[in-house]
Amino acid sequence: MPSPLSTQPAPTLPARPFLKWAGGKSRLIPQYTPYFPSHYRTYYEPFLGGGAIFFHLQPPRAVLSDVNAELVNVYTCIRDHLEEVIQQLESHARQHCHDYYYQIRALHPSTSVQRAARFIYLNRTCFNGLYRENSKGQFNVPMGRYQKPKICDRELLKAVSKILQPIQIHQQSFTAVLEVAHAQDFVYFDPPYQPISATSDFTSYSRGTFTTADQTQLAQVFSTLASRGTKVMLSNSDCPFMHELYKNYNIHPIQASRSINSNPQKRGKIAEILVTSW
Repeated sequence: MPSPLSTQPAPTLPARPFLKWAGGKSRLIPQYTPYFPSHYRTYYEPFLGGGAIFFHLQPPRAVLSDVNAELVNVYTCIRDHLEEVIQQLESHARQHCHDYYYQIRALHPSTSVQRAARFIYLNRTCFNGLYRENSKGQFNVPMGRYQKPKICDRELLKAVSKILQPIQIHQQSFTAVLEVAHAQDFVYFDPPYQPISATSDFTSYSRGTFTTADQTQLAQVFSTLASRGTKVMLSNSDCPFMHELYKNYNIHPIQASRSINSNPQKRGKIAEILVTSW
């Protein structure tokens, strides 16, 4: 028998995003809230990133995924090996300094727990929480200028681990959702944004190269899911290309803040869109 529809619950745990993530949606949730479906069976988020929407909704049934293997490992270890990760983070916190940061950045830990703790440590202490790799797949973001970064937030990680217990977490492409999402499910796509100009730094939000062809393929996945009766929502930049891709769906204007531009004069409010299939 199909599972009963779940009603979106009011969050009861102090869980929230534990990673800094460029392009994270925490500040946009008040604008998104009117468009969240009130009833759905399973929640899917194929571009997990910082997971702001998941932590806001806290659905009892969810499948979280991303192509970034290190990011997926972090969520999996917080769910399955919390105390070991905390121990590693506390050790990082005790030793944190300029030289130690670059020493850890250069390492390639062998165990999943060590990798997860390294990821969180670098995320909490690197410049703007950016995730960036060079052509060799090496994390290459410099250390940020923080007086007392909170490297290990034990209570937050415990809350996160608790709500992740029943949640499936996978490393996979966004196209994999086609194999599992059905009518009455809810899928939220937050892909790397389409650049809005030739010099746009919107791509600094991305988790790797995401081409125009990828955007087109994603729009096709969106359309296929919508035709099944799946409730689909997508965030992206406000540009003619996106409007054309999603012209058959509801496009809602969103005002976001850009805070990671290297030029302070280019920071501020920017237009985004939120697309819904219903």
